[in-house]
Amino acid sequence: MTIKLQQELIVTSDKTIDARRANVEICNGDGITIQFAKNVINHGHQIHHIIPAKGGKIKDGENHHGLRGDSDGDGVSLFGATNVWLNHLSLHHSTDGLIDVIQGSTTVTISNLHFTDHNDVMLFGASDSYSADKEMHVTVALNHFGKGLVERMPRCRSAS
Repeated sequence: MTIKLQQELIVTSDKTIDARRANVEICNGDGITIQFAKNVINHGHQIHHIIPAKGGKIKDGENHHGLRGDSDGDGVSLFGATNVWLNHLSLHHSTDGLIDVIQGSTTVTISNLHFTDHNDVMLFGASDSYSADKEMHVTVALNHFGKGLVERMPRCRSAS
């Protein structure tokens, strides 16, 4: 299944996106945004060739309607999100970052992901002056960093 998002897919609290036992690609359109949501699992699909999209009217909850600005082309964007697990995803070729974890997002696990062919892989905290970004808790484990990656990856320290 190939999904081309015309606008960001805004994931609300207590949701699971599960593509196990299926071949699901989110590509050639906008990416996934988890904004001020908690308890989200995103599992088992490919995210690639993500491009910025125009904003517009949104409904992101039972009683909330509003206007959304243009997106910047992140594969997965966490903005003020809590208790998020990104697992078994494959990401490459986004206009901006593959994964951004910003604006006080915390208790985030990024595990078993496969990253290739991109410049800005992961961003944790976008502003030194935003105090909530200094308190974030992010676990990055068992990921594969493949060919064509340039920056924003974990660095290994050699044993002394």
